[in-house]
Amino acid sequence: MSGTSLQVLRRLDTGPRGLTDAEAAARLAAHGENTPPRPRVPSWPRRWLRGLRDPFTAVLLALGLVSAFVAPWGTATVILTLVAVGCAVRAAGERRADRSLAALRELVAGTATVLRRADDSAAPRAHEIPVADLVPGDVVRLGPGDLVPADVRLLRARGLAVRQDAVTGESAPVPKSAADLPEPHTTSALCFQGSAVVTGSATAVVVATGARTRFAAAQRSPGRREPSAFDRSVHGIAWVLVRFMLLTPPLVLMAGAAMRGWGPQTLPFAVSVAVGLTPEMLPVIVTSCLARAAALLARTRRVVVRRLPALHDLGAIDVLCVDKTGTLTQNRPVVARCLDADGRDDPEVLRRAAACAWWTLQLAELPAPDALDEALLDTVGAAGEEYDGLAALPVAPGRRLATAVLAGRLGHHLLVTKGAAEDVLERCDLPAAERQRLLALAAREARTGQRVLAVATAERPARTRPYTPADERGLTFRGLVTFRDEPAPGAADALRALTALGVRIHVLTGDHPATAARVCHELGLKVTETRTATAAQGEAAPAAGAIRSAGGAVRAGGDPASAASDEAGAGGGAPGVRGGGEHWVGAGVCPAGPGAAGGGSGSADEAAAEAGGQEVRVRTDVAPAGAATVVARCTPQDKARFVARLRAAGHTVGFLGDGVNDVPALLAADVGIAPRGAVAVARESADVVLAEKDLTAIGHAVTAGRHSSANIAAYLRVTLSSNLGNVLAMLAAGLMLPFLPMLPVQVLAQNLCFDAAQFAFAHDRPAPHELRRPTVLRPPAFLRFITGFGVLNAVADLATFGVLALALDGPDALDDRAVFHSAWFTENLLTQALVMLLLRDGRRLVRGGRPGPVGWAAALLAAVGLAVPPSPLGAALGMTALPAAYHLLLAAVLALYALALTAARIRHTRRRP
Repeated sequence: MSGTSLQVLRRLDTGPRGLTDAEAAARLAAHGENTPPRPRVPSWPRRWLRGLRDPFTAVLLALGLVSAFVAPWGTATVILTLVAVGCAVRAAGERRADRSLAALRELVAGTATVLRRADDSAAPRAHEIPVADLVPGDVVRLGPGDLVPADVRLLRARGLAVRQDAVTGESAPVPKSAADLPEPHTTSALCFQGSAVVTGSATAVVVATGARTRFAAAQRSPGRREPSAFDRSVHGIAWVLVRFMLLTPPLVLMAGAAMRGWGPQTLPFAVSVAVGLTPEMLPVIVTSCLARAAALLARTRRVVVRRLPALHDLGAIDVLCVDKTGTLTQNRPVVARCLDADGRDDPEVLRRAAACAWWTLQLAELPAPDALDEALLDTVGAAGEEYDGLAALPVAPGRRLATAVLAGRLGHHLLVTKGAAEDVLERCDLPAAERQRLLALAAREARTGQRVLAVATAERPARTRPYTPADERGLTFRGLVTFRDEPAPGAADALRALTALGVRIHVLTGDHPATAARVCHELGLKVTETRTATAAQGEAAPAAGAIRSAGGAVRAGGDPASAASDEAGAGGGAPGVRGGGEHWVGAGVCPAGPGAAGGGSGSADEAAAEAGGQEVRVRTDVAPAGAATVVARCTPQDKARFVARLRAAGHTVGFLGDGVNDVPALLAADVGIAPRGAVAVARESADVVLAEKDLTAIGHAVTAGRHSSANIAAYLRVTLSSNLGNVLAMLAAGLMLPFLPMLPVQVLAQNLCFDAAQFAFAHDRPAPHELRRPTVLRPPAFLRFITGFGVLNAVADLATFGVLALALDGPDALDDRAVFHSAWFTENLLTQALVMLLLRDGRRLVRGGRPGPVGWAAALLAAVGLAVPPSPLGAALGMTALPAAYHLLLAAVLALYALALTAARIRHTRRRP
């Protein structure tokens, strides 16, 4: 809302004393609650119907409907039941995730301090009310650490700076002023909902709430997510199977017509064969695996998985993109060194800087110290108490230093000034050559990734008149204090665990490359590549493990305004982006803003280094536990583009973000991850929500995803290879037998037994080696696997057919259809049990381990295969008991098949990358 503060108050029909309770209640009824619009939560039936879009589920549904017309109703009933169960499990999992996310939202609900009056004649009183109850016209008070509860226009402000990166993407604190400025500078008096107060205090009037805020407008069109790695792989495998299933029934029909004519059972048998090729349990297995893992993560790690397939994507990620500030670091600097003018350690420089910070805080009545002042006081303590403070000149918009006036020797005052190196040295009485030497010293420290604070003093005759910035001249340079970012607790261990899982870390930050590289080094990450975002935009995304030269120099000589977005108080922000996407840094110019005096000269010194044409280089000869790529000077758009390029290069990418401007990157990644404290649109756009911004939780989620993915992949390999072998054998047998190899009802019974046994895959424990690398479902690899092992399975089935035809009573044995059907039914279930046992639990059994759920399920399946034919159920299905000789011959065939299967599995394992 533009205009002077008085004009804004008049338009809102309010005043500096705020609204009365009655006015506030009326406006709340008229405008509604101050809550951002939330996406519409789909109903349970809509979630269920959405599950039908899964390719396998759609194929099963189509086969079930066809079976209802051409096959026995039992087939159709079983298939449609599996479809319904799969959709129901998926819908229940997503609904549970939404409920968990709603519970997390309640934990971050806040309050605001507002001035309200009982009536027109009453004096205003400050109240703490829920943010949802704010209305336009309310007068609110803001202090350090507060979240701006709505769009507000400042009425009064003192040293105010806010972080509005969640709304605008600006990484540096932005100074705000209540002054009435002409267009286009009116935004300096506006604070937007979702911003956070860094320093200073203010009184402001609410101009927009709810859906009318700028924050809400940014949430209306978060974009549409591209298919993830899981979606692409499952769709690829599904369409291959669809082609097989569309091809199989015509082949069966043609074979039956050529050998026996068009019999009444040919069409139901053809449909049964197509059903036999389909992994009917896939929707149930997938949703069960993912739902169990998601429930365990929510219960033990407080990680909410909003989209169940995202767990598979987590297991498949080989690149994780993170920010530095608040993720790898605590966003809290600590003192690193204190140097004199010759670059030697000098503790007295630190004491003088701390004294300046202490008395500036006390005498200027600042509500709280900025980040670097706080680091000074944490290191030295209340150092200023040994001095008598007289006056202070604090940081202000456009001013990047602070001065404390202390009582010196008798009849004199001591001025202690700290701030950006360029600004402090400009006020020192130094020859030009000496000034350049000291700037180079500051730049050298900045290039190591530290933020730099310059300290100077001056002695003045005692006086009573007030001190002004004009007195900050003729100073004596005393030294530099450097700061480094404190790594986040547990970040090093979490990164080590992630890199051990084969996940490459990409640090996308708005900071200077050296700053980010230093943090990586302290966390034990070997920086193999460092680039600016501009360089990254012009290149294809690098393959994991690629090593490039250190990031290039940033161009210098731009106008000072281009550097004004660099972070001052917190150090090392992202510079502005000028025409053509080039990043410019003003020579010797550092941003104005709060915190510059308390620190933040680091970005200024970095600018000075770059202005001198010096290339930023990062040492890569250290060999810590992991490796990382640093992409510095990133805007939110740069992050989204870089993530998209990584995906285009074949990587599965996870992205951790928490602001409105992170939404494009969250949607561009295979897995979007947001902490609980993220803005609402980021949480809603993310696939995974963390209780805290903790890399350790991501490591646990990756392991859980790989656990589920390994079980799903094992199920697919076993089922598809076995099913393909059975279909090939049935097609071959159909060309040679004068009758159907198996009756449709027998095919259905066999599929039911196999499907029931395969449910054990949802509860299995993968081998440790399967969790040490990303799990990716690649359709070509799957095709090679199922083709090779499927042909081997078909050979075993046809060997059984040969034994039955020739080894017993000669060709006349084939006339006994019941014996043939019974023998093949038993053999099929036994071979399927062997496939489950040897392809999944073979290595565990060889090493003497106990069989897992799949091993026990395989044993039960084999027992069913032997017990059904002689039972009354077998008689009802058209089968009969087999003579003992048949069992011995089947055992011989199965023994040879087991040997061949074991050899093929060992060969396949050795050939895997």
